[in-house]
Amino acid sequence: MAVRQQADSVIIGAGVMGLLAARELAAAGQRVTLLERGAVAQEASWAGGGIVSPLYPWRYSDPVTALASWSQGRYTTLSRELERETGISPELLSNGLLMLGVEDEADALQWAFTHGRPLTLIGAEQALALEPQLQISTSSALWMPDVASIRNPRLGQALRRSLQLNPAVTLVTHAEVKGFVVSEGRVQAVESSAGRFEAEQFLVATGAWSGALLNQLGLNLAVNPVKGQMLLLNSGVGEGEKPLLNRVVLSGGRYLIPRADGRILVGSTLEDQGFDKQVTEAAYDSLHQSALSMMPALAGCTIEAQWAGLRPGSPAGVPYIGPVDEVDNLYINAGHFRNGLVLAPASCRLVADLMLQRPPVIDPAPYQWALHK
Repeated sequence: MAVRQQADSVIIGAGVMGLLAARELAAAGQRVTLLERGAVAQEASWAGGGIVSPLYPWRYSDPVTALASWSQGRYTTLSRELERETGISPELLSNGLLMLGVEDEADALQWAFTHGRPLTLIGAEQALALEPQLQISTSSALWMPDVASIRNPRLGQALRRSLQLNPAVTLVTHAEVKGFVVSEGRVQAVESSAGRFEAEQFLVATGAWSGALLNQLGLNLAVNPVKGQMLLLNSGVGEGEKPLLNRVVLSGGRYLIPRADGRILVGSTLEDQGFDKQVTEAAYDSLHQSALSMMPALAGCTIEAQWAGLRPGSPAGVPYIGPVDEVDNLYINAGHFRNGLVLAPASCRLVADLMLQRPPVIDPAPYQWALHK
């Protein structure tokens, strides 16, 4: 099999994790080859909702909070940079997150105080002032005014175009990695359906498929697929008209996410179904009922689409980011569970810091390989 040009780093997986990591490495002067077995940013990166915060963030551990806090501060600048470079807006909407029916409000408020995050307890009248179309059956709600949402398919498009414009990055699609060439404890190359690719370093960023890929090296990683189904509603509200929904609303673990064009996302299910991405009627009915219970006015909306994606599940939702102990020049950035888009900027900056031997922007200890085997 022919050997393709040698790079400083080869990244396997061109979802948001791989794309952002390539952007970080190329900005530091590296030549990067990015391999994707299908199309760019078409798996979990496309399927998710795009809320730039963990759902119920106080229920996550400090390692997740550390990544989320850094990433949330980066998204505004990143979105502006991408739009300026490519002409494609990721449509970042910073309209806040409204949470209804939260049972552990005291824990939420304590978490916000501890971490210095804007989160307040408001009454039902205040909640209705924010979103008049909601159906609110509780006397209070939690309000996080600085939470944003991003249109993740547009983010993927912008990142892909940005890398295509960068001469230091080679993006190869439909290049499924078949195996690793290992010698003396180092990866020398990867064999793929598009040829052999050599590099000094290699990064696995293949989401729910990362565990299976590392199994080829006899390595075990606790990253498994968790299926999530979603609906897309068209509110019929045209440009310049008053939208039905202005901000992200969360209730009973389900959420509504507004888009700039008046569409509304409804998510999502949590299903242990292996690598099955088939949509189901049961999920359709459940998600639609959740949407109507939060906002009865959605009954008049057209349901345009239903789809499923596979999240990379990991213990406690803490990703693995950094070097693989058993192989000197192999790194991984995977296992972000429901928070891939939330944590991506920080995760990719951290793994780039480690690959480049720079001082890490975040303490890498909680994400070590030894904790995830």
